[in-house]
Amino acid sequence: MDRAPPRGAPRDAVGQRWLTVFAFQAVLSAAASALHLVASPRGRRYPLLGVPAGLLLALHPLLACAATGLLALALLLTASPHPRPPPLRRRALATALLAAAGALSMAASAAILPEGAGWAAVAGLGFRGVVLGAVFAAHHFGRRRWLLQFPVVQRPLFYGLKMGLLPSGKRALKVSLQAFCLSFALILLLPQQFRIGGSIGSQILTQISIFIVTAGVSFCLEISHHFVQVVHTRRCSFAPPQSTAAAETNPTEFILETLEQSDPRSLIQYLAYQDLCAVSECNLEPWRRAAFFEESGETYKRIVTACLKPLEGFSSKIAQALEEYEPDNISQQYILFSAFDDSQICTWCARALAGLTARSRQEDRYGVAQLTGCNAAVMTTLLSALVAIEACLGKKTNPLPMHLGPENIRLAHFSTVRRPTGTAIASTEGGLHKKAYAMADVLRTSVYQIVSAFIDDLRANAKPASLEKNWISEGRKPIYGSQAVLVQKLSLFIEYRAV
Repeated sequence: MDRAPPRGAPRDAVGQRWLTVFAFQAVLSAAASALHLVASPRGRRYPLLGVPAGLLLALHPLLACAATGLLALALLLTASPHPRPPPLRRRALATALLAAAGALSMAASAAILPEGAGWAAVAGLGFRGVVLGAVFAAHHFGRRRWLLQFPVVQRPLFYGLKMGLLPSGKRALKVSLQAFCLSFALILLLPQQFRIGGSIGSQILTQISIFIVTAGVSFCLEISHHFVQVVHTRRCSFAPPQSTAAAETNPTEFILETLEQSDPRSLIQYLAYQDLCAVSECNLEPWRRAAFFEESGETYKRIVTACLKPLEGFSSKIAQALEEYEPDNISQQYILFSAFDDSQICTWCARALAGLTARSRQEDRYGVAQLTGCNAAVMTTLLSALVAIEACLGKKTNPLPMHLGPENIRLAHFSTVRRPTGTAIASTEGGLHKKAYAMADVLRTSVYQIVSAFIDDLRANAKPASLEKNWISEGRKPIYGSQAVLVQKLSLFIEYRAV
């Protein structure tokens, strides 16, 4: 776990991680250059390029370092935790940087060419590196590998890097095979001087050497990409050290400022929500969670407000998309898909709100969670978001009759099951139903966590009027669904029948 820099420099937390990436790239290029020098035969004749053989070998570390720098810049331009693709200009620039990095990496291995090769053959070798960089860029953007995937379980840095060695090797072999075959076919279209001459045996050995270098460069690209994923998805602690004066006076100021003032959908905001979720759920830093329940209640209200805002935006987008939904309406489809773009932050917010609300049962000495109305706001927002997602999945949201008789059992049955109608939008839109089901599970689990902590009070006051007064926000309409629907949904959770 990393620790964020002092107050006033929230962006430095991300900047320090990019410095770590650049340092790793430098070490990787140095290791690749050392391996290249060790593997070079001692008595071998090098191509006649007009430069001494020693200088030709000495150029490899410089070119490799420049290539890794270009690779780090390309990853810096495109890496993002938000699912929305980078702008077209950034993708084009990143593709050009990756192609240049591949060209420099392959040209740095000019010593593998036969003795009679000239600068045109070196240019042909660089062209094959351009193809390698272009193939890697196609995989990078086509498979959305620029997206930072936050792991469920946080592991140490070295262990996380070690786990990616085998998958990176498999992907590198796949990319190198595609790039080698494509570049071999394309280089046949170039003039004769760009090709490698010599006997058949010499050409075969040279092609084998080129494939080995291609596989090595591809592995360096893959392991660098994996390192960026591991470094930027590690948890960062937005709090001063526990032994300092800042930890005693105001330990929550840094995380509150980051949540409220950071750019929306920026990496620093994602890291702040990730840290808040970990503090709310786990006992790693209980002194930080205790600071949320300070006597005035202002800190707790700011924390809850920062977590409710993404969930309310999520529910409002779904409600907007569900109004007279038409499958052929592109704008409504875009709104529905964009609602799930922030599903990672919404997941952390739901878990953090559930954790804090459930912990307030035992840890809230001043009763700020109940007195400030945050418990009712949290429950209302979670239930409203859950009802909205269930509407996407085809469930009816109309309230059931409170007293079921034989004449309305059938109505109750059809009101609680999923219907394959036009309302089941998430089941018909490709790729959306998985996100909808996952988000519904998170919200359902969060509500059950709160219900389990307050089960005695909820069962003692299980009447709809009492539930609406104590657990549903008064004075404002829910973003999606009515208060009657939310009260009935909460009653199902109390009876452990909400599915």
